[in-house]
Amino acid sequence: RARVMQTSTDVSGMERERKLRGDRLSTTRNDRQRWAARGESAARQIKTLSARAEEARLELSALDDLPTEIEAQRQRLINELASSERERTAAADKLAAAETALREAQAALRTAQAAVGTEREQRARIEARLESARQRLGEEIHRIRETLQCEPDGCLALAQFPEGAALPALDEIERQLQRLKADRERLGAVNLAADDELEALNAQFESMDKERADVEDAIAKLRGAIGQLNREGKRRIDEAFEAVNAHFQSLFSTLFDGGEARLVLIDGDDPLAGGLEIVAKPPGKKPATLSLLSGGEQTLTALSLIFAVFLTNPSPICVLDEVDAPLDDANVDRYLNLMERMAGETDTRFLVITHHPQTMARMDRLFGVTMGEKGVSQLVSVDLATAERIIEDEPHMRAAG
Repeated sequence: RARVMQTSTDVSGMERERKLRGDRLSTTRNDRQRWAARGESAARQIKTLSARAEEARLELSALDDLPTEIEAQRQRLINELASSERERTAAADKLAAAETALREAQAALRTAQAAVGTEREQRARIEARLESARQRLGEEIHRIRETLQCEPDGCLALAQFPEGAALPALDEIERQLQRLKADRERLGAVNLAADDELEALNAQFESMDKERADVEDAIAKLRGAIGQLNREGKRRIDEAFEAVNAHFQSLFSTLFDGGEARLVLIDGDDPLAGGLEIVAKPPGKKPATLSLLSGGEQTLTALSLIFAVFLTNPSPICVLDEVDAPLDDANVDRYLNLMERMAGETDTRFLVITHHPQTMARMDRLFGVTMGEKGVSQLVSVDLATAERIIEDEPHMRAAG
């Protein structure tokens, strides 16, 4: 009986051991199938990653020349700006020289006009005196004819004053001489070169008037060119301002979930020399300038303006350094949604420097620095998109196993 009981016990133990070994064998087979399936999935994933790596290499090769092209374009724009500035400076110098020449020409013209006026007055006085003398001469001739009934040349013969005879009384001759001198003094000196001087002044005046017209034409052309440059610059600034302002208003409402904001030119008449002011009205607040908002509101407003500029003129790369530091979780979520929208609508790649977990969780790839050993830093990279796909595929792989 003891042997039978011992044998029964041994048989029961062997049966349990056989059952355990059967279960372990079944589990091992299942694990083997599951690992085989995971191996096939890993091979497919490796193939996919290799294809993506090849695509990335091709894309990087295609983008190798992009920084050079961008730098060349930036240098060309800088050269054009410098050339425009030199042209504007040269035009301003020419305008100043032309205005100086115009003032000098106007001063010379006024001097010449004054001289011409003086000569004209003098000529008029001379002509008046000459006309008066002629009138007096005519009157004397008329009086001689009426009184003596003869010509003036026949007065001595009419007076029977013999040639070579004694002259009349000295007192009478003196009185007559004084009278004649007084008449001559009243007539004044006659400038016989007045006509020649007048013609010379007229020729000089015409030459100066022609030079003045040439200077005025040059000034008009310079002012027209400067006006055209100012109009073109104002038009471009107005177009860029309208586009950025429209994007800024839309993005501000998106980030703040309401409210309104706008950009205002401080000097609207001359945008080339004016400034720019931001007027923001978050939900539930009065309109205020940027300096009167809180730190988080200033950050969101600044982000709206930055993204509005990027929507107007997208850039290949945008670096954001600790932008989410002053924001709470809700505003961080709005900021991240807007950044994802910007990345989808434009070709801009965003490089975000942050310590915020919510921001890091929404990135496509993470880069960090770790110190595995003391004094030895190592760069760590994590592709979150690939990790999400692996996590999503793992339940299917287990089910298949």
